[in-house]
Amino acid sequence: MFPALLQAQDVARVRAEENFRRDPNGELLAVLGAGTELTVLSGADGWLEVVVDGWVWARSLQVDDREGLDLVVSEAEGENLRDAPSGDILGRIEEGTLLEEIEREPGWIHVRRHGWIWEASVLVAESETNAAEVESAEQPEAAAASRPGGFAATGADGATILAAPDGDTLAVAVAGSELELLAREGNWVRVRVEGWFWMPETDSADTESEGDVVTPAALVEDPSAHRGRVVAWSLQFISLEEAERVRTDFFEGEPFLLCRFGGNDGVFVYVAVPPERVAEVEGLVPLERITVTGRVRTGASALTGTPIVDLLAMERARDAR
Repeated sequence: MFPALLQAQDVARVRAEENFRRDPNGELLAVLGAGTELTVLSGADGWLEVVVDGWVWARSLQVDDREGLDLVVSEAEGENLRDAPSGDILGRIEEGTLLEEIEREPGWIHVRRHGWIWEASVLVAESETNAAEVESAEQPEAAAASRPGGFAATGADGATILAAPDGDTLAVAVAGSELELLAREGNWVRVRVEGWFWMPETDSADTESEGDVVTPAALVEDPSAHRGRVVAWSLQFISLEEAERVRTDFFEGEPFLLCRFGGNDGVFVYVAVPPERVAEVEGLVPLERITVTGRVRTGASALTGTPIVDLLAMERARDAR
């Protein structure tokens, strides 16, 4: 069913940086920046089918004829999508993304692509009033108003909360929501949100069956499929590290645990530690067993292909205390 507040061919814009996918929660095509204009085609289950267009440097494209599309991004690290030749950057298109050609200018190609984006990350401009609301969402200063005691209030358009700076949407905080600030890295702020949602008890609500347990190996096999999911793993602690600049899935200097899943021959797992919880993990002894509850940041880090989870809770084995 189409979202009640949206109509086909509405013009929309991205609230905050968000993933643009081939299908709902499917293959990543691009990462679109705040303010990028979209045309809404349809919607279902919290996702919008949209069209985005812009200009791409011609040397980063190759001719292709799959799926009725004309071009493919050939640059190994992807390529910028711009609002005009040499214009402002709208987003970053992934290598291998197929595109439709619209027109050409020397050195540049105007392209178009339809795909899916999380509905909560989009504002629709149906009138001059709504258009003004969209513009205000692009301003960083509207994201939060200062509050004493490490808290901030969201602005008039609320705030989109992501699983990670480049992750998918977890929630949208309504205007004026009070959020606890945990850490800041550049223009990104890590927050804590507490609240309640309706979840009646059922026979299967308390525990997952063994077939539903997500292992690190499953994350590596399909890195984007489980992003944002909460997992509970028994791990072997190896060391407490700090991320270097080359580890692009972390903030520079961000603390993390290097662990193994499944014993001495198991796969490595990184557990990102919030700054306020470093003291909690500093007493860990190499090779001791811990149980970690964490939210999946990525199924395979860009540098090593290792799963990364954000620490939510940790319990030491009884014999390690």
